[in-house]
Amino acid sequence: MIRILLGAREAPRAAGLGDLDKDDKNGEKVDNERRNFLRNTVVASAIIAAVGAAAVVKSINTTQSTAATSFPTILVVDANTGQVANVNTLTPNVPLLFYYPLEQIEPNILVKLGQKAQFGVGPDGDIVAFSDVCQHLGCNPGFVAAGSAPPCDPSYTASGPIMYCCCHGSKYDLLNNASVIQPSPAPRAVPRVILSVDEQGDIYATGMGPPTIFGHGTPGGSDVSADLQGGIVVSESSSTSQGSA
Repeated sequence: MIRILLGAREAPRAAGLGDLDKDDKNGEKVDNERRNFLRNTVVASAIIAAVGAAAVVKSINTTQSTAATSFPTILVVDANTGQVANVNTLTPNVPLLFYYPLEQIEPNILVKLGQKAQFGVGPDGDIVAFSDVCQHLGCNPGFVAAGSAPPCDPSYTASGPIMYCCCHGSKYDLLNNASVIQPSPAPRAVPRVILSVDEQGDIYATGMGPPTIFGHGTPGGSDVSADLQGGIVVSESSSTSQGSA
């Protein structure tokens, strides 16, 4: 009888050990499944990240490949008044402001000088246009007629038609392709806007001459295609609507 009772008491212990072994195995199975799940999650995340990066690179390459590579031909229209630039209606020494080759961020001055100038167009060869962004630090110079003084320096009298930058005193000779008048902190001339005239006398901007516009490409570089980067290239419709803004 004692052996029977002891056997009855020992039987549960044997059964308990078997359950523990079973639980250990089940635990190992759960751990393995958990590790497999985490490993698969990491792999899937890496694949998604790689696909996303490839999509970004593709987008960048597509944008770069569709960037403008040639200058548009646009009718010059005064951004302030909406006046169309025409050789028959321009007033000497009254500049027109227009944006080219990029909308709203690349201002230029077109002016009839009243005397023949290098690269001038029109019947008298006296109409020129130049970037209104100083090559020193990017300020906007203003036009000063011969015999006049800039508003910021009444002690200075221009001997010829110039652009004068009131930020630091850079001066550009408009009769000679905007060459720098010394002394000036500007290291080089402002770039010329290439102009053409049609049979009606309307004036068109067709491109930019070197050097590059301040802030584009290599400073003083000759690759003027850099002037087309960094904004929206003007179109005929945007040119004619400048004066209505």
